[in-house]
Amino acid sequence: MRLLVVEDEPDLLTGLLRALRKDGYAVDSAADGEEGLHKALSTDYDAIVLDVMLPLLDGWELLARLRKKKSTPVLMLTARDRSADRVRGLDSGADDYLVKPFDLPELRARLRALIRRSAQQARPVVQIGDVCIDTAARTVTRAGAPVFLTAREFVMLEYLARHQGEVVTRTDLYEHLFDESEETQSNLLDVHVFNLRKKLGTEFIVTRRGHGYCIE
Repeated sequence: MRLLVVEDEPDLLTGLLRALRKDGYAVDSAADGEEGLHKALSTDYDAIVLDVMLPLLDGWELLARLRKKKSTPVLMLTARDRSADRVRGLDSGADDYLVKPFDLPELRARLRALIRRSAQQARPVVQIGDVCIDTAARTVTRAGAPVFLTAREFVMLEYLARHQGEVVTRTDLYEHLFDESEETQSNLLDVHVFNLRKKLGTEFIVTRRGHGYCIE
């Protein structure tokens, strides 16, 4: 899953990037509204964390322009705790609203919920055969036994599971698994797929030659 964090406070931005990347997300960043809007329009993110008070272009205007072209889930951050501000954020097209200072576990949970809703999955648990994927607890079991995945393996599995029955191209996987700061290698996807098959069964992920991968 690929996220965009638009935040002008350096310490908060650094902390969010570190925490979300540790969870296995690919995360891009922007320190002002204009850069944030450019990235939000040019890349298909799974969710955006958007601060309200930004230089060059504030979060309200960024969201208004974004909503004219895209429906990317947006979690707004603000130091304003007034009801009117929360209402304005939600009515402007934000999908959720979090007041600073906030607890990092709550932000993570809200992001997971946004991603689930955008994939039209109300429940956090995805069952595929004897494999159970809990996107809230970030755990996987096979026939009731725990399966231990790296953070990146889990995110790749979650993305494929959310598109069950569809062929996901290698390009889509690269765009959703790796952010702008990473040096990607052409065989990295193959390594992750190999490891997932080793842990979940050789037939769990099907290769469509010349197209991509699929969980049928």
